[in-house]
Amino acid sequence: MNKADKLGASASFAAAARPRSERRQMIAKATGEAPTAESAEPPRVVPLNDLAHNPYNPRADMGELQETAESLLGKGQIQPLTIVTRQAFLKAHPGQESALGSASYVVLDGNRRLAAARLAGLEELRVDVNDDLAGSGTDLLEAALVANLHRKDLTPLEEAETLAGLVQVQGSQREVARKIGKSHVWVSQRLALLELKPELKAQLAAGDLTVEEARRIGKLAVEEQIAAAQAATEARKAKASRARVKKARTTEASASPEPAAVPPSVNAVSTPVPVQMDWSDPTAIASVLCARLSPDQRRVLADLLLREG
Repeated sequence: MNKADKLGASASFAAAARPRSERRQMIAKATGEAPTAESAEPPRVVPLNDLAHNPYNPRADMGELQETAESLLGKGQIQPLTIVTRQAFLKAHPGQESALGSASYVVLDGNRRLAAARLAGLEELRVDVNDDLAGSGTDLLEAALVANLHRKDLTPLEEAETLAGLVQVQGSQREVARKIGKSHVWVSQRLALLELKPELKAQLAAGDLTVEEARRIGKLAVEEQIAAAQAATEARKAKASRARVKKARTTEASASPEPAAVPPSVNAVSTPVPVQMDWSDPTAIASVLCARLSPDQRRVLADLLLREG
C-alpha cells in the first residue's frame, strides 16, 4: 500500500488538481510562490514540504503525536487540512517570510495533523485552500484560535490561553462567549485559571487541583492562593475519607446477621431491640440482654458463655 492509499486518496481524486502550465511552473519555481486562483485550480493534495505551520498557532505544544501518526498510517486522513496560500498569509502578516521558509502554503487548521504526518513519514496530505480566511491578520488569528478552542484534547489551561487570545481579538469576554457559543460565566471562569500562581497551574495540570477548585482560587489575591489551595485539597481528601468510611459501614452492616429473637421475660421491662446490632460492642450487647432477660436467665447465659470460653 502506497502513501496515497494510506491517506485514503484515490488516483482520480489525486488527479483532480489541474496541472500548471509550463510557463507558470517556471514562475513558481523561480519565486517560490503558489499559483494564484486565476492561473490554476486550488490543489487537493499538497506535499508536506510545501506546507508551513501557522506561526500564530496558539497551541505551541503539539502534545503526543504518536497515536495520531499511527492513525494516519492505519486509517488514512479523515479530514483535510485548511490552508491559505503564501501570498495571502504574507499580505495579512508582512515580515513573516523567514517563519514560512520556502513553503507555498500555510496551515490554518490542522497543524497537529501536519506534525503527525511528518512523524509518520508521509509525503503529502489532502487540503482545502481558502484564502478568504486570511483576509486580515485579525481574521487569520481569530480563525486559528476558534479552531483550536473546539478541539476536544485541549487542557483547561490551554483553553484559557486560547480564550485570552480571543479576548484580545474581539475586545470583550461577552463577545468571545457569543462567538464560540458559550456563556459569559464559562468564559470568565476559564480565564480565572490564568491568574493562578505558577505552582498551582502545575498542580492543575497534574490533576492535584480540580478545575472547580482552581477557577475559584484564581479569583483570589495571589497571596491567598496557596493557603486556599491547601484548604481545598484537605477538604477534598476529608470528604473522600468520610465517603469511604460510610461505604465500609454500610457494607459491614449489610453483611452482619440479624440478632436472634429473645423471648421477653414476664418481669423484664420491654425495650425495643435495635434493628442492627453492633456485635463488636459488649456493653451494647449486655444492655440489650439485661433489658430482655430475667436475672435467672442472665445467670444461665453467663454460665453458658463461661463454659463455652
